Amino acid sequence: MTVTKGYRDKIYIVKDIIVLLAQHGHLNQTTLVSYSGLNLKKHKHILEELESNGMIAKSIVEDGKRIITIYKVTSKGLEFCRNIIEPYEELFPRKPSGTQNNLLIILI
Repeated sequence: MTVTKGYRDKIYIVKDIIVLLAQHGHLNQTTLVSYSGLNLKKHKHILEELESNGMIAKSIVEDGKRIITIYKVTSKGLEFCRNIIEPYEELFPRKPSGTQNNLLIILI
């Protein structure tokens, strides 16, 4: 079952991916995308970017005719999450899902 999440800034998607991989050790691509509430076609570039920056590692496992992509978090990814993303989230907490930005318009 896929859990649909509302809009999230990219920084929170990155944190969700790193935290999920840290909690589970490693996940195949389908499970990671499902658990994090992402669309693979739409968000694959984020996984590729995290891999190219050394935040996560990707390995390919062949199971007969199937090719399975496995992701795991790296120590660099964990350090990035602890030192950059968590302090960022303290300063700019996530908005509760279902709320919309309320704009205050002041006419001068």
